[in-house]
Amino acid sequence: MHQISDTITRKFTNVYDASDWSIKTDTGYQPLIDVKQTIEYEIWKLELSDGRILECADDHIVFTDTYDEIFVKDLLPGQLILTDIGPYAVVSISNSGIFENMYDLGVDSNDHRFYSNGILSHNTTCASAYLLWFAMFHPDQTILIAAHKYTGAQEIMQRIRYGYELCPDFLRAGVTSYNKGSIEFDNGSRIVSQTTTGTTGRGMSISLLYADEFAYVQPNIAEEFWTSISPTLATGGRCIITSTPNSDEDQFATIWKESQQFFDEFGNEREDRIGINGFSGFRADWWDHPDRDEKWKKDELGRIGEEMFRREYGLEFLIDDETLISSLKLIDLYGKEPLIKMGQVRWYKKPTAGNLYLIALDPSLGTGGDYSAITVFELPSMVQVAEWHHNITPIQGQVKLFRDVLLYIQDEIGADQYNSIYWSVENNTVGESALVVIDNLGEETFPGLFVSEPGRKGHVRKFRKGFNTTFNNKIAACSKLKYFVEEDKMVINSKPLITELKSFIAHGISFKGKPGQHDDLVAALLLIVRMIDILAEWDPLVFERMRIEERFEDWEAPLPIFVSSNM
Repeated sequence: MHQISDTITRKFTNVYDASDWSIKTDTGYQPLIDVKQTIEYEIWKLELSDGRILECADDHIVFTDTYDEIFVKDLLPGQLILTDIGPYAVVSISNSGIFENMYDLGVDSNDHRFYSNGILSHNTTCASAYLLWFAMFHPDQTILIAAHKYTGAQEIMQRIRYGYELCPDFLRAGVTSYNKGSIEFDNGSRIVSQTTTGTTGRGMSISLLYADEFAYVQPNIAEEFWTSISPTLATGGRCIITSTPNSDEDQFATIWKESQQFFDEFGNEREDRIGINGFSGFRADWWDHPDRDEKWKKDELGRIGEEMFRREYGLEFLIDDETLISSLKLIDLYGKEPLIKMGQVRWYKKPTAGNLYLIALDPSLGTGGDYSAITVFELPSMVQVAEWHHNITPIQGQVKLFRDVLLYIQDEIGADQYNSIYWSVENNTVGESALVVIDNLGEETFPGLFVSEPGRKGHVRKFRKGFNTTFNNKIAACSKLKYFVEEDKMVINSKPLITELKSFIAHGISFKGKPGQHDDLVAALLLIVRMIDILAEWDPLVFERMRIEERFEDWEAPLPIFVSSNM
């Protein structure tokens, strides 16, 4: 290794050629480009639970066990970070107060990761070169960097400062302010970095926005941020968004999907391949890396599993939570536009004679909280036919609309097909009110047969019509719903229902909607599943279509787990 430059910049004092050297990385040994000696920095000491110690600068970047970048100074005791033999916990982080020269390693690889004393680290790169060029060569511009974490925003700014300090004097624009969070140039342009919040960038006249890892910003914050920033972009501002996919329901997923809709009104592909939202989408796939092949893919699949591989490397928008339905299946579910709308009831298929129809109502108070929901399925095809939900319709209106749906089906299939319609309601809490309304209107005015949960032997509670949802029967219905959907025995046409299924996640040993998300359409669907159980005992066609494999017949809810200590 020999010295190739003694040019002194704000950060570097010497640069050494290291092209004959290589360094161990998490993808094997990779060649070095150079080694840069820095000015003196305070030495920070990082100690891990396996005994290894790393001495470095405060903003040296390491990786958590989920591959998130983090500055050493921001680590917390107990936090897991990656090493060459797996993740280990941080024992301590301390500032020695001693100043020494540091060394930056230029790694000739796409990810720029390497092991320093066995700890996975990241070197400073020129990934933000475009932002730096735009600021230095376009006067009076405001560039905003918005990252989902503070450390991410600072790391991007560090890369920009690194690129600036490497520029030759004749190219480097003068600066009037040079901080960790911002740079202001003498041509009137500035670069500002901030954590992404609902108000980030508000009030700024932004020329170029760079949003990093946008898919991992909390959904409500991402939506507020995008709403506040869109007017600026609509008046000529530019925007670059980069991220690994996360959920297929977040703001980044929406922007990406719209960027892929580049067809004109006749269905022809536009030559510029610009999406309907004005964005041009670009993928960087794992196979673009020269050192990654099928053997690497096989090894990585074995290490992190198919779902993580498809998200991190296959760039697929999967669901991160433990959903009832497999996320790999959910990603393949696509709703369809309603065939017709009758008021607010969405019909995906017209009822026809010769089929059975199941209609379920999950009622609500109608006061703006939970939604009431109606869903209609056709048997034996098990195709979703119609759907309705609303949260401010009073219980009387819900039941009357439910009856209107039944009457419409009867009109379509013929009055002589009366026994082809089966309907029911959930009778928990507010469901009692629904039963009262049904009784007042007259059950005989509701076409079809009212299906109720059979009385259980030895059960002393008074029989009530409809279905009462308990922990045990909800778990059993969830298990069967999972089987029906994953085995393609059920066709779901509703986009809102698919959205709810994507947020219907494990909660303890049961399932419910994510906090802040509704699951009322799923609740109505679970009533349909329970109705199928009863009809399968009456109709051989239904039994054959909906027959559960043996592995589900003896399914029982898992027992709770507890830990006790010996006293």
